[in-house]
Amino acid sequence: MKVGTQRWKAVCAYDGTGFNGWQSQPGGNTIQDFIEARLAVIFETPVRIHGSGRTDAGVHARGQVFHFDGAWKHPTEHLHRALKAGLPQGIQIARIAKAKPDFHARYSATGKRYFYSLFEGDAPPWETRYCWSLGRRRLDIDAMNAAAQPLLGEHDFSAFGANRGDGSEDNPVKDMRRLEVRKRGPKIMIITEASGYLYKMVRSLTGALVSVGLGKIAAEDLSAMLAAKQRTHRIETAPAQGLWLDKVFY
Repeated sequence: MKVGTQRWKAVCAYDGTGFNGWQSQPGGNTIQDFIEARLAVIFETPVRIHGSGRTDAGVHARGQVFHFDGAWKHPTEHLHRALKAGLPQGIQIARIAKAKPDFHARYSATGKRYFYSLFEGDAPPWETRYCWSLGRRRLDIDAMNAAAQPLLGEHDFSAFGANRGDGSEDNPVKDMRRLEVRKRGPKIMIITEASGYLYKMVRSLTGALVSVGLGKIAAEDLSAMLAAKQRTHRIETAPAQGLWLDKVFY
């Protein structure tokens, strides 16, 4: 970090429907691209932000965290106001604060919470881009929760990860601290908290639990898949629009 600059921690929310995911791409139209473009105007120089993790196109967030460095001599609320003012409607900066020089949005994180929204039946038009509509299919919630229990704790989750295709690798061993299925009326929510996640891991876990709920695979099969540490065609990836990054823990 350059002398005279301050590290900033920011929390943002976004509707991922119209964006190409979080991470900057040559074609633009990502959350990172829009935030960096706005910061470049504010600081009159290019500013690189570092997120707690990457979300795919169509995935939403209520508590994505990022950090950046910049010299700002005015009150923090003025920076917050300036950043909020120039962003697309689908991106909101919830808060911004000074951080310690060694804070890192990704590497300082101790865990994350995601939730996945499903709807039994046809979701109302204003909700379809935020959940997975199941139509006539009905889920056995008890079977799903029973299947989730053996996945708690520290395991190698290779069976539920996916290849990014960019040569990057992640440690497949994660500590699954919470995995539960809740139902209220036609709305179903899968909530998960872990030390970290592999690429498409939450959507893969969701797809597997939905298969259990539909009776396509048995609960004990999920444990066997986990132990095998090898992804199979039986694990489906749930659609992106039902996934939300809810909170990052530090």
